[in-house]
Amino acid sequence: MEYKILDKINFPSDIRNLDKKDLKTLADELRHRTIETVSKTGGHLGAGLGVVELTVAIHYVFNTPRDKLIWDVGHQAYPHKIITGRKKKIETLRKKDGLYGFVRRSESEYDPFGTAHSSTSVSAGLGIKIAKDINNDNANVICVVGDGALSAGLAYEGLNNAGALKKQLIVILNDNKMSIDKPVGAMSTYLARLLSSKSYSSLRNLIKKISKTLPENFSNTLYRTEEYSKGILSGGTLFEELGFYYLGPIDGHNMKDLLSVLENLRDNQFDKPIFLHCITKKGKGYKPAEKSDDKFHGVEKFNIDTGQIIKKSNQKTYSSVFGETLTKIAKNDEKIVAITAAMMSGTGLKIFKENFEARFFDVGIAEQHAVTMAAGMATEGFKPFVAIYSTFLQRAYDQIVHDVAIQKLPVRFAIDRAGMVGSDGPTHAGSFDITFLSTLPNFIVMAPSNQAELIRMIKTSSLINDFPSAFRYPRGTDTLTGQFEELNEIDIGKGYFVQEGNEIAILNLGTRLNECIEACKILKQSDIYPTLVDARFAKPIDTEIIDKILDNHKYLITIEEGSIGGFASHVMNYINNVRVKKTKTIIKNIFFPDKFIEHMKPEEQYEEIKMNVSSIVGRIRELLDDRIININEFNHKR
Repeated sequence: MEYKILDKINFPSDIRNLDKKDLKTLADELRHRTIETVSKTGGHLGAGLGVVELTVAIHYVFNTPRDKLIWDVGHQAYPHKIITGRKKKIETLRKKDGLYGFVRRSESEYDPFGTAHSSTSVSAGLGIKIAKDINNDNANVICVVGDGALSAGLAYEGLNNAGALKKQLIVILNDNKMSIDKPVGAMSTYLARLLSSKSYSSLRNLIKKISKTLPENFSNTLYRTEEYSKGILSGGTLFEELGFYYLGPIDGHNMKDLLSVLENLRDNQFDKPIFLHCITKKGKGYKPAEKSDDKFHGVEKFNIDTGQIIKKSNQKTYSSVFGETLTKIAKNDEKIVAITAAMMSGTGLKIFKENFEARFFDVGIAEQHAVTMAAGMATEGFKPFVAIYSTFLQRAYDQIVHDVAIQKLPVRFAIDRAGMVGSDGPTHAGSFDITFLSTLPNFIVMAPSNQAELIRMIKTSSLINDFPSAFRYPRGTDTLTGQFEELNEIDIGKGYFVQEGNEIAILNLGTRLNECIEACKILKQSDIYPTLVDARFAKPIDTEIIDKILDNHKYLITIEEGSIGGFASHVMNYINNVRVKKTKTIIKNIFFPDKFIEHMKPEEQYEEIKMNVSSIVGRIRELLDDRIININEFNHKR
């Protein structure tokens, strides 16, 4: 499709050459280009559509990239990418060797700080602003924060410190939870324009000067009166108390008002940081997104005319199996409660909420709070299941250690998106949870090899009342999907033999089991018959099975979907430091490499890190070839 204005825009400097009357057309074209792109690539759509006018206005008013613009979390940044030199590559979004689905420094000078997890922009922006001030650089620093990001404590830590330091940081709240109603009308916009104007700033300075000539008590009262009167008129008293100069709320889709207020912020000097409250509509301008419950927050490729997903699997995802299973168990156990951090749909807990609303808690983007709240519930005899993506659980590690593990509280962690996650890339990969959980005393850590095993582990976890426990599972579906109504719980720390062979054994943890089975089928054609074991537990490990393997095999390969320091480390520690009987078995470990894996399809990622079927076959052949070479060398020397 050809665009009248957007086709001429490659960088923000091109936008600044436009007449203001053309900016609305540019925004309309940018919105359509964003929809067109995501329909082909998949990704996060709704948030970006909500900030199209704001994106254009910021780049028009401010001198980016000298002025620094930080998009919190990056879901909002697709329109920004299109007009900052990446328009021709935008359809490579989330593909191998293509543009990243979030914001990353290495991709563009217009991306001053990488943001893929939420609520970091204010802290990062404040750090940049402090550095600029030390260098006598008066460049502006603008942070665009989504309303969901303000549920995280880190955002308030940044706001509080920025207010205390009185740095001229500009924080723009992209608030898409409210409807554009009475607060966002002519009076609200008028107040924002007035309060950001030079005349009002002069009046405030005059009040300050007058107050200095008055007795201290009266001076403080006068200044407080001015502050509170502004808060009463415009709202935002909380942000005023944090030390910000609050403006808004204003309509984030009204280009004229956005330009007026942003120009005032650019041209006037303020004695404190600015908080501009913009009301936007998530999914704005695309009816299927506007009508969708999640406003097309994250979508696969879709038909642009209808909004229908082009390819949708009928198989159940691991997340839906978790939600359905927990709901079934909870019907017979009123002590079970479910907690998530702004990921009800993503973690499959929508069905739980529909059945047990009073026992379901979505705490927002507040993983630390979720964990400690769950610990509190556990002290009262409840059975909290905390469902959080692996990558986000990292944010709550201190609480896991101090509030759960040390106190031996039976909090259950359902760790979604474990392992490689495909197009969401390294910022969202679940690479480290086996390592950081299995290193903790008092923890039980499980990893199902398929959905049937996941069901067993959910049931098992519900019965563990003396220790914290966790089970991790991947994104996506399972080739073994089926109905598993009568599956029983499993014994703690016990794996099982999938098949028994000779000479070489594979000890698997997690969902690489199917790849191991396929690898064994290929090896069988060459008269190689590996023993295959599903370990199930990263902690405690099944030492009986390990002993049997070591007593009857020349080679052992462990495989896990996680970083160094996880399951393999516990196996090696047992063999080298605990097991009394020495072994001659040659042991090799397969785990994630010591690098972050770029975004691409999951199968491409596992091929790159050599954890697919052919790589497992190759690894085993290498071991056996080494054996043959060593025997030949020995015979030759004789």
